[in-house]
Amino acid sequence: MIFEHFALNVPDTRAAAEWYVEHLGLTIRRARPDAPYTHFLGDSTGRVFLEIYTNPTDPIPEYPTQHQLRVHFAFAVADAKVERTRLQQAGATLIVEEPLPDGTLLIMLRDPWGVPVQLCQRAQPF
Repeated sequence: MIFEHFALNVPDTRAAAEWYVEHLGLTIRRARPDAPYTHFLGDSTGRVFLEIYTNPTDPIPEYPTQHQLRVHFAFAVADAKVERTRLQQAGATLIVEEPLPDGTLLIMLRDPWGVPVQLCQRAQPF
């Protein structure tokens, strides 16, 4: 088996996809122009990892009120503090900055729709 993607029901697929492309460096690999506006997003390697859509069949989760450990997606970054500042200027909000004993720095933010996004500056990258 090979992992294909993780999916999130979000309030505004097209706006979220635009923000993720502009500020997280993702690319739209496939997009549906009609409801539920499904978008498959890839990272800088080109690999699809995230599907977002707006589907009223099930209520959209209240991401802003859910604990960030319930669900989040994470990005490996070279300088988490620089990325935190840049994303905050683009509308993200800081949840927590957590330095670990091994020198790793984890920063948890929420995107403009409240979905948790983690920045991982690993002392020893995976």
